[in-house]
Amino acid sequence: MKNKQTINTNLTKRDLDVMNILWDSDAPKTAALIVKAKPELTMNTVQAVLRKLLKNNLIEVAEIVYSGTVLTRSYSPLISQEDFLIHKMTSEYKSLSNKISKVSIMSALLDIEEDDEKKMEDIRLLRALLDEYEKKLK
Repeated sequence: MKNKQTINTNLTKRDLDVMNILWDSDAPKTAALIVKAKPELTMNTVQAVLRKLLKNNLIEVAEIVYSGTVLTRSYSPLISQEDFLIHKMTSEYKSLSNKISKVSIMSALLDIEEDDEKKMEDIRLLRALLDEYEKKLK
């Protein structure tokens, strides 16, 4: 889901609880499996959250499976956790872009990296990315 469509990133804690379970899973999950993964969530809450996430096109019905003797839907995310977080950060940046520069943000992100080797790798990757962007603009 790397296109520039609008994604609702204003999720509640419960919405994020369910999304995190789906993101951390290798296979689609039913509502019952989501409740089992996070017992403080009730079945009613999970079902309401799943309806909201479906409506917002953040998840899909992956398949219909048996849960015991009953057929039930299983769900999987339509957006990766990384893409979701990028959308969230960039939408928040848009509202702050007149107050803070991209350079300041990148500098702050590099400053918090404690591993010098990782920092050097990030710098190398950023240089390559910037070179590509520069070529596109010429």
